[in-house]
Amino acid sequence: MNDQEHLVTLAIRTYEQAQIMKGVLENEGIPAVIQNVNLVQPVISSGVRVRIRESDLPHALEILEKYPIFDEAISKEANSEEETPMRKCVLIPVDFSEYSFEACRIGFEFAFGHDADVFLLHTFYVTDALSVSFPDAFKFEAQEQDTFHSEMVAAREEMERLVKRLQECIDKGELPRVVFSYKIVEGIPEEIIESYTEREKPILVVMGTRGKSRKETDLIGSVTAEVLDSSRCPVLAIPEDSATHLSQLREVAFFTNFEQRDLVSIDAFVRLFGQSHFSLTFVYLSKKHDHWNEIKLAGMREYCIGHYPGYKFDYVIFEENKFLEQVESLFKQRNIEMMVIPNRRRGLFARLFNPSIAHKMLFHADTPLLMIPS
Repeated sequence: MNDQEHLVTLAIRTYEQAQIMKGVLENEGIPAVIQNVNLVQPVISSGVRVRIRESDLPHALEILEKYPIFDEAISKEANSEEETPMRKCVLIPVDFSEYSFEACRIGFEFAFGHDADVFLLHTFYVTDALSVSFPDAFKFEAQEQDTFHSEMVAAREEMERLVKRLQECIDKGELPRVVFSYKIVEGIPEEIIESYTEREKPILVVMGTRGKSRKETDLIGSVTAEVLDSSRCPVLAIPEDSATHLSQLREVAFFTNFEQRDLVSIDAFVRLFGQSHFSLTFVYLSKKHDHWNEIKLAGMREYCIGHYPGYKFDYVIFEENKFLEQVESLFKQRNIEMMVIPNRRRGLFARLFNPSIAHKMLFHADTPLLMIPS
């Protein structure tokens, strides 16, 4: 073993899961170090690092693929709570910004209408130094622990301010009275959010996002964009300047690609937001003029009129190379208050080199975006 070899962070998990991983790796001959442990009460550490030598990384990843220990650990933790019936939950990841508070407003309103609780989740990530050698790992751990502690204290103070603000809004009648709780976790935000959605199975994830004025390059690495891609439950992205009230939802745009799964997504949308008797406009992006496209859209409209009485349905066809301009014009003309996009999980390179409609609309529109996995 080269004691001077640099360490890398393999994973950030709970203390119990980290201990399982460390044991498995060491049984396979890979030394591992656990860091960011609460030295007083290690079992309640919200997020600890498992670090290994850089040269061991390929072998360690093979081991994780062979033994999906974290999926099992999460399942055991969830199963241990099966005796207690789980209430419906709305998950709201927060970063204490104003557009994050706007997400809380929407999320509380939605939760009230569905008799659900609200769960606030804040994550922070302490950047690790890759240049630390194996013998220096424990020396560095004390310094890293100080950083972790200060970040956690700052996050708790911010969360207490947010909770106080939310409670004041509830007392004034500005927010509906719903039961809410929170948790602060250290880790990579999109991974932590995905883990919680799998465990808690919220009926909706509500996230804030910056509005139309943000730079397109800001979207790269955006937590909201990553969650839109990976989530297995509906995600509602709320721009910072949104004035939408879900209880008064009137005009909706639904992007379709004529797939059978779109009908499932329409049904999921109606079940989530059916309390508002909205008008829904199907939007299809066409590469070239094709009369069959209009026949298909008319068929979808007639199907929905027959299955969802009390709602209005319409459709438009836009040219794919001009769709951003045409979509913005449609949104202004019809005062679209929400856009709905059925989202298929995409591969990494497809997402990098051919951004999905959801990504483009997340950047180009100041309208709430609902992604429904299909």
